[in-house]
Amino acid sequence: MKLSDGFDARRLRPKGQSNWRFRFGAAFAALLAMFGVLLAMAGAASLLGRPPALGELNASPLGSAIILAVGLFFLYIGVWLWRRCRRRSRQSRELNISPHLMKKHD
Repeated sequence: MKLSDGFDARRLRPKGQSNWRFRFGAAFAALLAMFGVLLAMAGAASLLGRPPALGELNASPLGSAIILAVGLFFLYIGVWLWRRCRRRSRQSRELNISPHLMKKHD
């Protein structure tokens, strides 16, 4: 099959913007999730009867529960932001054809 002279495959994949901001966003999101995991672990350890990891901040059960909840919230926000940055960074590499014709990768 002969291709026509006017066909240019580069039109299907347009030159996108640099994705450095998505990389920085993903790195920040990973740090946020890691901070959330550490806070959640400190809160859970204090609730389970281990010595308080954050001094007087989580010496009481109510303080430990608050630390645990804040840690889980940071973990959730970090994972959500990381997935969003990853999806956006991959979006610029897709073909310019109808979305229902493409395979779903994410």
